[in-house]
Amino acid sequence: MKPVGRPAADKQPGSIEFVPKRELDRAQQENDKLRKEIERLKQETERLRRELEAALRASKRQAAPHSRGTPKANPQHPGRKPGRGYGRQACRPIPSRIDERIPVPLPERCPHCGGGVEPENCEFQHQEEIVRRTIVRRFDITVGRCCHCRRRVQGRHPLQTSAAVGVGSVQLGPEALTLAAILNKQMGLSLGHTRQVLSYGFGLEASRGGLYRALARMAGRAEPTYDGLVETARQAPVNGMDETGWKVGGRLQWLHVAVSAEVTVYAILPGRGYEQAVAILGAEYDGFLIHDGWAPYYRFQFAFHQSCLAHLLKRCREMVQIASPAALAFPRAVENLLLTSLELRDRYERGEVSERGLSIATGKLEAKLDRMLETRRRNPANRRLARHLEHERLWLFTFLHCPGLDATNNAAERAIRGMVIARKVWGGNRTWEGARTQQILVSVLRTCWQQGKDAFTRCVKLLRAPRAVILDIVPGAD
Repeated sequence: MKPVGRPAADKQPGSIEFVPKRELDRAQQENDKLRKEIERLKQETERLRRELEAALRASKRQAAPHSRGTPKANPQHPGRKPGRGYGRQACRPIPSRIDERIPVPLPERCPHCGGGVEPENCEFQHQEEIVRRTIVRRFDITVGRCCHCRRRVQGRHPLQTSAAVGVGSVQLGPEALTLAAILNKQMGLSLGHTRQVLSYGFGLEASRGGLYRALARMAGRAEPTYDGLVETARQAPVNGMDETGWKVGGRLQWLHVAVSAEVTVYAILPGRGYEQAVAILGAEYDGFLIHDGWAPYYRFQFAFHQSCLAHLLKRCREMVQIASPAALAFPRAVENLLLTSLELRDRYERGEVSERGLSIATGKLEAKLDRMLETRRRNPANRRLARHLEHERLWLFTFLHCPGLDATNNAAERAIRGMVIARKVWGGNRTWEGARTQQILVSVLRTCWQQGKDAFTRCVKLLRAPRAVILDIVPGAD
């Protein structure tokens, strides 16, 4: 029987060797098997890459949202450096007043040998202490009736926060309630922990439900101020915006923030879209909007946008960590381009580049980005990055066309950080009334901090006012 197959080249010229069909079939089967294995490995590699990208994004949002990355191998020791050359060692200053003097006499005998002791001089030690004490005030309110309309009339003292009597005759004072608001809304303590601080620190007993209702009444007093903050944000020339998840009644909602140069406004809303952003800034907002590139923000048609470069830089660095050697070039080139734009901004601010030079250099950066985006990318991650850059193309270098504008939405992310921590501690609000209290009080407290004004005295003033007042953190308010 003749062997069936194709001819193969032999070592000697002119000779022909035939490979048996059985070997050809076996080789073909092995070839098909290897092709399937290569395809399976490609799919497995792509799946693992997607899982790694998802894990990196999840670690950013949940595991350690404010981590600085991998710790240094040999970090410096914290605190004051040793040695005299470092400078004078700091200590607490001597108090300006003395409320209590306590004499401390010598012991009759030396504690070491039991010998007699004679005085030589007097040294001073100061102690600043908290007195654990709660003051209870009783207001003896005179009640009368109008001689003309016969309506009930009662007196009011400047220290009162309410005219309620009867069931509401026992109340928290304005300073205690303001401290509770700062602990819960600004420092992120839960209502239960806030209650414990008031009890341990001052001997003031209050329930979590009582604190909740008192803070809701406080938010009602602050609502005109909150409305003024919203109006100020709508008129601000620049706003940074961000959002994060927030639970209300155990269900996922969204907390939005808008940060301008003067005020910070929070809003807890049932969604993450354009309609929720409009609830803060209004559809007619025509200033500069700095954000992370979330698509609904671009629906502000009259606004000028700046896409956050920090988010893009972080994305490029994460891609470099997991990309194959052939796919590294594009994210590295994008990272270098963005870093060059930031360096150009810094050089202009230092006076090393003129305004004309800034304009020319910006045009070159934009042209270089256009050339980078003309090339087709075979790697899926690079294609996604290129599509995102094409969408953001018009708004990447707004900060170079308008010097002084921030290149990142870092201000909005800093403003939202405290709320993220509070969410991790006590999970969010149980009711929409609690969410309303949260957004109003946090906006007032954060704006006070932003303007360098004392939030404590202003909240106390708000609670003691007999009528609704607008705090002076709203520009133009008395």
